[in-house]
Amino acid sequence: MVDAVGHEVLRSTAAERFRDPRHGEAVALEVIERLLRTALDGVADAEELPLFGPPRETLVVRAAPLFDATRTVVGAAAYVDDVTELRRVESVRRDFVANVSHELKTPIGAMGLLAETFLACDDVEVSRRLAEQLVREADRLANIVDDLLDLSQVEAQEHPIREQARVRVLVDEAVERVRAVALASNTPLVVEPIAGDLLISCDPVQVVGAVTNLLDNAIKYSEEGQTVEVSCEAEDGRLAIRVRDHGIGIPSRDMERIFERFYRVDKARSRATGGTGLGLAIVRHVAQAHGGEVTVESIEGQGSTFRLALPRVGAAMEAV
Repeated sequence: MVDAVGHEVLRSTAAERFRDPRHGEAVALEVIERLLRTALDGVADAEELPLFGPPRETLVVRAAPLFDATRTVVGAAAYVDDVTELRRVESVRRDFVANVSHELKTPIGAMGLLAETFLACDDVEVSRRLAEQLVREADRLANIVDDLLDLSQVEAQEHPIREQARVRVLVDEAVERVRAVALASNTPLVVEPIAGDLLISCDPVQVVGAVTNLLDNAIKYSEEGQTVEVSCEAEDGRLAIRVRDHGIGIPSRDMERIFERFYRVDKARSRATGGTGLGLAIVRHVAQAHGGEVTVESIEGQGSTFRLALPRVGAAMEAV
């Protein structure tokens, strides 16, 4: 806040960051001072200011004149709002809508084309192949919808389910879910022994789904005959479930983006194996919802190790 001649009379604690500023703060200070001068002329104004950091920020600077009882300008006040998170969420929402539209349009368009061709076809063998392809596209569409529902449920859950569960039981259930896929692709699943007294407080359905997605992802990006290994160990008050494959690995340029919705490292391979591009996004949201994290280490051409770390309850139950 400044007086009628522009001298500072008040500054909040949060605004101290703009005193003797450097880098992005210096740019923000320039905008603040310019808008304050405009406000001293009796005109309120505002400006959105993207700062490229690091870290990246988006600030909204507003300035308004201060009047006395006679409507004479006696000073001006500037307000700086940090809208970084708001703009990030808006951007994610826009990207999400665009991606969903694109991802749904592809199988829907394919199904329409296949159905038209099927109706015009009199050859029994060709009709059979068209029908099989139609079923595959329908399954793909159903998988996208199912993953979208799973993702929205994790994000929107107001009253999360939390119950104590044995990690060994959760991992075993996830392994059973992907066993048929692993057998079909000749991918051996190796599960290291997990102590029966390792417990986490969780939504068992969500955690099983997250581990299933990690296993499914590892199988899809492994070549025939390559093993996928699962292990679990306690570390720093957490239980870390690791899923390791010896597949194609992840290029370094993609490492920061693999947990984004619909992001695929190998688009052709993912679609060929029925991938929706949502599996790792679901894993990340499940981890965050449980106060944990998911990380990855990978070397292109040698494989990847995903680590899902969740808070540990403690060995309160006897091993069975």
